[in-house]
Amino acid sequence: MNRGYGAALLVGIVLFLPNLSAPDLNAGGKAQESREALQALQDLFIGGWKGAGTNKKTNDIWRESIDWSWRFKGDDAWLTVRFTGSKLYKNGEVRWLPAQKKYQLTLVDKQDKKAVFLGQLKKSSLEFERVNPDTKDTELLKIKTAAQGVRAVYDFSVRGEGRTLAFPSFQLAYTKEGESFGTDSNKKPECVVTGGLGTMAVSYNGVTYYVCCSGCRDAFNENPAKIVAQYLAKKKAGK
Repeated sequence: MNRGYGAALLVGIVLFLPNLSAPDLNAGGKAQESREALQALQDLFIGGWKGAGTNKKTNDIWRESIDWSWRFKGDDAWLTVRFTGSKLYKNGEVRWLPAQKKYQLTLVDKQDKKAVFLGQLKKSSLEFERVNPDTKDTELLKIKTAAQGVRAVYDFSVRGEGRTLAFPSFQLAYTKEGESFGTDSNKKPECVVTGGLGTMAVSYNGVTYYVCCSGCRDAFNENPAKIVAQYLAKKKAGK
């Protein structure tokens, strides 16, 4: 075979081979679905919260606080939480599982042991559950808000293996930082990244914008031009 013809043929084959490093065409749809599913939890989670924990068995009470934030990496998005002063947990995260149409909550306790829950958003609460691999008991967590989102209550309960009734184990009750009862949140600025309630000021080209958490602040600072352009486009479209 003529070497020049062979080289040209090889180049042609390479050019028409599928690009194995190209992104999955469905990735954008899944990423968008995940963000939309997580945005449904915006008012339920995002921001700093202060309150107390109660051991329902011993009536032991302690003060603690939590901070929920968005995190972004490429097309991926998830929520993270950090506990301060808690007797139960150190940190955790929430992700959306498109295949199962459920939220996955992972909590890391004080001994660095992970507990993974699956849950769904109901009409008035977000409800998770998991089977403890050590005890075989079913652990339940119901999260709900009150006072127009100013208050949040996390109720933990346990249903013994083979039992039908669940019994309370812990309750975490918080008040959102910077909020007060009767506050009209509609008068407050919105986050330019997620559309949630803006609580932190950021600026670009001399204009002040707002973000809802440290994760959105980091995303804004990484590429403010892109974030602002997307935000203004949504506002122009009436979204």
